[in-house]
Amino acid sequence: MPRMTRRKFFRTSAASGAFLALPAVTYRAALLAQDKPNETVRVGCIGVGNQGKPNMNAIRKHVIGVCDVDKDRVAAAAKDLEKGGTVPITTGDYRKLLESKDIDAVLISTPDHWHALPVIDACKAGKDVYCEKPLTLVVAEGRAMVKAARDNKRIVQTGSQQRSGYGGKFRLACQLVRNGALGKIKEVKVGLPGPNWVERAKKPVPDSDPPAALDYDFWLGPAPLRKYNVNRVHYLFRFFWDYSGGQQTNFGAHDLDIAQWALGMDDSGPTTIEGTATFHKDKWFETPETAKQTFTYANGVVVRCSLGKGYPGGVTFEGEKGTIHVNRGSITVTLNGEKVADPFKLPTGETKLYVSTNHHQNWLECIKTRKLPICDVEIGHRSATVCHLGNIALRTGRKITWEPKTETIVGDKEASAMLTKEYRKPWKLG
Repeated sequence: MPRMTRRKFFRTSAASGAFLALPAVTYRAALLAQDKPNETVRVGCIGVGNQGKPNMNAIRKHVIGVCDVDKDRVAAAAKDLEKGGTVPITTGDYRKLLESKDIDAVLISTPDHWHALPVIDACKAGKDVYCEKPLTLVVAEGRAMVKAARDNKRIVQTGSQQRSGYGGKFRLACQLVRNGALGKIKEVKVGLPGPNWVERAKKPVPDSDPPAALDYDFWLGPAPLRKYNVNRVHYLFRFFWDYSGGQQTNFGAHDLDIAQWALGMDDSGPTTIEGTATFHKDKWFETPETAKQTFTYANGVVVRCSLGKGYPGGVTFEGEKGTIHVNRGSITVTLNGEKVADPFKLPTGETKLYVSTNHHQNWLECIKTRKLPICDVEIGHRSATVCHLGNIALRTGRKITWEPKTETIVGDKEASAMLTKEYRKPWKLG
């Protein structure tokens, strides 16, 4: 018999009533069984401002729905898509996208405190997910997200894009380290930028009523109730603990993620964490202005991380035989005191790492093949955990002892309490 097309499958199933009655997971399996390998995965974008715009544009031919708590952003995204001939589903409530049987997957570009619930709900609704980094606001959310993905057999990609693209520089650096090109690794140094709150906000302003276009209560969601302030929302959310973890989780979700990849710690993490930080003297924002941290792993490798001032931006691996420094613009390798002219000509060894040249495309391909993506939800959770543990050490001012296997902090009740966060009712995790 000829292979049934997607359109004919919809018509036939809808006419019989059987298709619309299928539960989400069964629906997805049925759709995959009938789908042509080259047909378009239909995506709904949740959050279409700031990072949401480039994310949407990266897969725009797949996008058939847009959602944002800001009506102006929804309208702008819809207008942009309509220029290409798509009239998208529009909503201010992400759950409406998840109810749609016309949507196969969702791309989440919301503030960090709004990552866990949409990911979990999407998995339960039978949708595959791309979620921006950092994957979580607190550690406990990550384990719940992994469980939802595994229980519902969903593909969940974390938006730590340095694993894909950038000319393969990060993958090359990690392969060289993993295959012993530097000999035994002595230290890894990670340089993160300082906060740009002042560049964006300039100065504090009084609380005010939210703009009419913004559903501010929904924007807060599980975060504590407080008055609206223009300098705490949209991009600036990332410098307040209720919504994010500052540049530690923003850029750390990229560069500390690369350190984890190179050290073979995608399913683990450090065992002790300590550090010091400085904060804005007038408390214009909450997360650190500068910081120095030390992460020690069970095998003795030490990762030192600076924020604001300190190490060069990117990641530097220091070993017995030389060094590798890598960032988005370059990779520099020095072996036995000599700079390597072309690092890409170096033998990388037997251990080969996952190859992806396009993070969004990798996600779309994995939706079809059901192969785990390059930055699977477990990896994203573990890398975010490193960032969170650093912040916990900075906020408590104490050395933290971490058990990666059980994901628990040893002997510190106050620090342990920071692994989770109470949600504002009626929102709840799980």
